[in-house]
Amino acid sequence: MNIGIRVKLSIMMFLEFFIWGAWFVTMGTYLTTTLKATGTQNAGAYATQSLGAIIAPFVIGLIADKYFSAQRILGVLHLLGAASLFYATTITDFDKFYPNILFYMIIYMPTLALVNSVSFKQMQNPSKEFPLIRVFGTFGWIVAGIVIGLLGWEKSGTLVLTFKMASVASLILGLLSFTLPDTPPVKKGQKTTFGDIIGLDSIGLLKNRSYLIFFLASVAICVPLAFYYNFTNPFLNEVGVKKAAGVQAMGQVSELAFMAAMPLLFVRFGVKKMLAIGMLAWVLRYIFFAYGDAGSGYWMLIAGIVMHGICYDFFFVTGQIYTDNLAGERFKSAAQGFITLATYGVGMLIGSYISGPIVDKWKISETAHNWQSIWLIPAGIAAVVLVFFLVLFKDKTSMATKPGLDIEEPSAQTKL
Repeated sequence: MNIGIRVKLSIMMFLEFFIWGAWFVTMGTYLTTTLKATGTQNAGAYATQSLGAIIAPFVIGLIADKYFSAQRILGVLHLLGAASLFYATTITDFDKFYPNILFYMIIYMPTLALVNSVSFKQMQNPSKEFPLIRVFGTFGWIVAGIVIGLLGWEKSGTLVLTFKMASVASLILGLLSFTLPDTPPVKKGQKTTFGDIIGLDSIGLLKNRSYLIFFLASVAICVPLAFYYNFTNPFLNEVGVKKAAGVQAMGQVSELAFMAAMPLLFVRFGVKKMLAIGMLAWVLRYIFFAYGDAGSGYWMLIAGIVMHGICYDFFFVTGQIYTDNLAGERFKSAAQGFITLATYGVGMLIGSYISGPIVDKWKISETAHNWQSIWLIPAGIAAVVLVFFLVLFKDKTSMATKPGLDIEEPSAQTKL
């Protein structure tokens, strides 16, 4: 890969996640303060991510893989996305905001796979080259949060500017996409079934008892995860944390640090301990949030955010590698698609619809909530999932990463 292509791919990845991080993290605060949305409405808006994740495989499987070059579809989707994000800045009530953000997430979520496809097509050794490109995506998310924090848009009540910033970035990426290297459809002329699209070929993995337990735990742990995505920024702003979006970016910095340490940790702990530590971190994160504050308990809020690296890397990345090892060469792609659909699609969707009514229940005034009671609920859910996993999961394999293994994130906020 020549330097020119490498630079373009890096900019592409940076913008891809800058766009998402520019509005997604603070959307809850924007909805509750500017559009006066309820907790249930806020959660419904965040649930569009899951709906987009469920629909995305059909866009890729039925269109991108069979008819059009990936970079062209990427360009069209981001140009449409730029228009949708700009239109969001003109909306003054939630009832009009929701269908627009649903439309946006349906066209945005497929781009996460498209940027990977464009990147992999240019690589001779993806396991070595892809991480150096993908890391720019995480940087993009971090920079978006820092910019919002430094400009004080949360404090000044001008979060509508986040959608304008994301719209401009989406326009730039849309135009850039048409200059990217050609990535022709890989399944042109081939038949694609419903089972192929959602990864049903890998369903046989569930016959393995330990993998079934892991699968169920993965779906269940995404319920408390939805609380974090949907309500952390409103919570931090409500309790008085300054530059909350910038502070939340520490979670992505933590993710990078723990990702670098994972090869050594795999060898030391093995699969079961890695997964269990990840779930335990979820419990502790929400306990820190429940008892932390912007005063003497500020360190607890920071600890809860920084624990994102453990929560995400130890569970989801470990789970991806565990799935990869168990699936074998024939079902690798199908297995990863199936687990992603189940977690970020079904699990997060359930979590979003559960979290909203709970937040509304513990609302004590127009501008305040009983956050301690709210955060102890996902902490309890995560604790139950942890106990379920520890008792029933029996695979104690010590597993090192394989040479040439590609680790792909299921979604970014992942990247929170």
